[in-house]
Amino acid sequence: MTNTADAIIIGGGIHGASLAFHLGERGMKTIVLEKNSLASGATGRSSGLIRINYDHEAESQLAWKSFSYFSNWEERVGGKCDFTRTGFIKITHPDYDNALRKNITMHQNLGVPTLLIDPSKVKDLAPFLNVDDFNLAIYEPESGYADPNAATSSLMDSAKKHGAQLIQGATVTDIQLASGKVSGVRSSVGDFSTPIVVNAAGAWAQPVAEMAGVKLPVDTWQHDVIFIRQPKSIPKNYPTIIDNINQIYFRPEEGGLTLLGLEDKNTTVESPHNYIEGTKPGFVQRAIEQICKRPPAMEAGSLHSEQDGYDGNSPDRRAILGQIGPEGFYAQCGFSGSGFKTAPAVGLCMAELIIDGEAKTVDISSFDPNRFLH
Repeated sequence: MTNTADAIIIGGGIHGASLAFHLGERGMKTIVLEKNSLASGATGRSSGLIRINYDHEAESQLAWKSFSYFSNWEERVGGKCDFTRTGFIKITHPDYDNALRKNITMHQNLGVPTLLIDPSKVKDLAPFLNVDDFNLAIYEPESGYADPNAATSSLMDSAKKHGAQLIQGATVTDIQLASGKVSGVRSSVGDFSTPIVVNAAGAWAQPVAEMAGVKLPVDTWQHDVIFIRQPKSIPKNYPTIIDNINQIYFRPEEGGLTLLGLEDKNTTVESPHNYIEGTKPGFVQRAIEQICKRPPAMEAGSLHSEQDGYDGNSPDRRAILGQIGPEGFYAQCGFSGSGFKTAPAVGLCMAELIIDGEAKTVDISSFDPNRFLH
């Protein structure tokens, strides 16, 4: 017997769950097919940063709209996402001061609560930081981080209340077409009839797209993190930091820990099948060396644990959102490590695109998958 759905979503991460939630709110019955378990891919390994600042305006708009969900999660979605407000500071090299001024103006015009601050203000917010190598920084007082697993679970729970199904342990083996249109999906748990398939498969987006006769330039980007036991001289709560000078980001974590990631030398492989479990050789030592340049007191910390992670990476490191190939086939992937903080708004915009033919909340045309065909 073939199951029928208004839409099949391939991938049970934060984006698959968000789309199921928003389509459900509009009355569509969806089935989410996840080859492992909910949030077991990139989502479950996300650092969970919630901030609005980007260089690309449409990405900032998606993050800003998503913030209205994260900061009012119980009311907007139901359940919990465990959003923690820390404030957010972005430090950049003095060569980018003019670009920083333009960037802050763009965000203020969007209504984002954000400020351009000098090193003395950074020192007031985080006295343990070294502030000798920059002139300006961006500060978002309302930003912070959330729990990716909790957010995904609550989105999926709410989607189910609108009739969505989540089938875990379901590997998609083929996307069926008829007269140039999507007609269904074959999987390890059976066949499904549907006019719409959304590829939200993260690092697996490329092989999924190939099943529909589509080439998507998505490879697998590895990004690892470590957790450091903070010395007592560093407070348990402090602003989340992105430090572009030292190519690091870090934030407080419960239990007196700091989560630390690197933005440089991240390995990219063509397929997730080539992904090697575990942090990359030399990553831990390099990460520790880099963070001690910003808060020197972290030298007195100690390694608590390490965690490997990955995501689907696009050539321009921007999301791939929209219809491509056969009628009824959509891509929602290629987030390149920045997908969590934009997921609520991306799901909303994709639901608008699928149902209304146009994303109205945010113009997502700059993320169109067909941009790579030219």
